[in-house]
Amino acid sequence: MKVLLTRPEGRNQTLSAALSERGIAHLIYPLMGVEATPPSLPQATVLAADIIIFVSTNAVHFGSKALGQPWPANASYFAVGKATWDSFANAGITGARASDDNQQTEGLLALPALNQVAGKRVVIVRGNGGRELLGQTLMERGAQVDFWEVYQRTGPQAADPELCRQWQAFGIDTILITSPEMLDSLITLVPKELFPWLSACHIIVPSSRAEAQAIARGLTQVTNAGAAHAEAMLAALS
Repeated sequence: MKVLLTRPEGRNQTLSAALSERGIAHLIYPLMGVEATPPSLPQATVLAADIIIFVSTNAVHFGSKALGQPWPANASYFAVGKATWDSFANAGITGARASDDNQQTEGLLALPALNQVAGKRVVIVRGNGGRELLGQTLMERGAQVDFWEVYQRTGPQAADPELCRQWQAFGIDTILITSPEMLDSLITLVPKELFPWLSACHIIVPSSRAEAQAIARGLTQVTNAGAAHAEAMLAALS
């Protein structure tokens, strides 16, 4: 087994150390970059929220920077997954997260606290664009929902045959993908003539949504790790 790690810059250390400890050869190539953007909401809207939901660790990081002050103590906080929830400590907040067996939007929406939101003001902290299911469902449940976009993702714009041949020559046969957007970047990078190599690789993804997306794009060796955090990804490798 030879593994490709694809998280953004600075986010692969835990997995890299774990693979090295196990004697598993690997390469690191961030498939996406992340950079701050001007906040899309007035700060007062965020501070007045009853519920604040973070969709990623980047949302916690860039949201905290954009806020520039402690998060309001009277709000309730939620994270889509464990990695995002773990990052709450650095932001000085506590909250709830989706269950271990459903760490995605659907799992978060199943929490009892998010089924009783009529009349509540909800702010969803995220990057530019993204899935609309969370906001739409909460609005259907009677909440007033605003999206606070505080970062944007950057990724490849065209195929890179030379880079993919380097991965192939190294013997990459397993690729860890931690978001649907990273999967899109991977597909973009691989030219058509090397797609048979990619489709033969073991692709590990974090959710049923990403799994369905991978299969729809023609990938056949796909495993759903059930979450994006390091422990889930490492478990899926075995």
